[in-house]
Amino acid sequence: MLIGTAGPAQAAPRDGRAPVRARALVPGDRVRVVSPGSAPDPALMERGTEILRGWGLEVELGEHVFARYGYLAGTDAQRLADVNAAFADPGVRGVFAARGGYGTQRIVDRMNVSALRRDPKVVVGFSDITSIHGRLWREARLVSFYGPMVNWTDSRTGPDSAEALRRAVMTTAPITIHRDPGETAAPVMVPGKATGRLLGGCLTLISTSLGAADAPDFDGAILFFEDVDEAPYSYDRMLTELRRVGVLGRVAGVVIGQITNSVGGPGEWDASAVLKDRLYDLGVPVLGGLRLGHGNGQLTVPLGARATIDAEAGTLTVEAGVR
Repeated sequence: MLIGTAGPAQAAPRDGRAPVRARALVPGDRVRVVSPGSAPDPALMERGTEILRGWGLEVELGEHVFARYGYLAGTDAQRLADVNAAFADPGVRGVFAARGGYGTQRIVDRMNVSALRRDPKVVVGFSDITSIHGRLWREARLVSFYGPMVNWTDSRTGPDSAEALRRAVMTTAPITIHRDPGETAAPVMVPGKATGRLLGGCLTLISTSLGAADAPDFDGAILFFEDVDEAPYSYDRMLTELRRVGVLGRVAGVVIGQITNSVGGPGEWDASAVLKDRLYDLGVPVLGGLRLGHGNGQLTVPLGARATIDAEAGTLTVEAGVR
């Protein structure tokens, strides 16, 4: 087994702008559901809106949530119009993605980020929504939330997932995520502690955003990544890319979420072995096995908030993402 070592690390971000937090959602707040990528399933959407309404929120749907254009939730113009309308509406206090899939990178460069600089809102989504999180952090320093979307599946995201999302967007309590021994990346660990802004998301979206306007500056950050349906060699390729462009040489630490449905060939490395090979020599703490991402029991974390990993203790602690 490969063994890594790391000492204490502390973030030293170059950008001095303070992070911006939206007000915590409260019962009676209006929230808007939009489809920046692929179209959701109406039945699963009904379940997701039921959960949000159960918290006392007033849920409304973007005009084109169920539109279809090929494999997209409507044309680029339709999806962008819904996102920008939600960002600009002063009565909307939260924006929830219906689902991920594909398509967000086609519109992310034309989002009206200035609206959220003037009026910060809670923004929630994961997977393909990684692009939106990156752009909002880079342009507005807005803390946003990597968590379940409204296209809700109870078998994957049960009561614990719902409560984790509610606590993240409706309370100002810090969030602590514990390593789950049952997760694929749980054996991946380099001892040490590190503090920095938690940034990242779906590894495919991180790697395909490099050089674009939705790529955050990871200097001194805690890099978080997860992904689904990628073979072990694909993780090797993406992490090697992050090494070659210098991203992994500048982070304060790495946390790994759910590595879901990663299947390799007979006699080849599995995903855990690839992660060890590509991360153990970085000289920073690494913590794998967190229930963040596409797997069962998905939890929620704020991206852009200050976070501390204690790899040996198996914990990621993140400041509240709302005020």
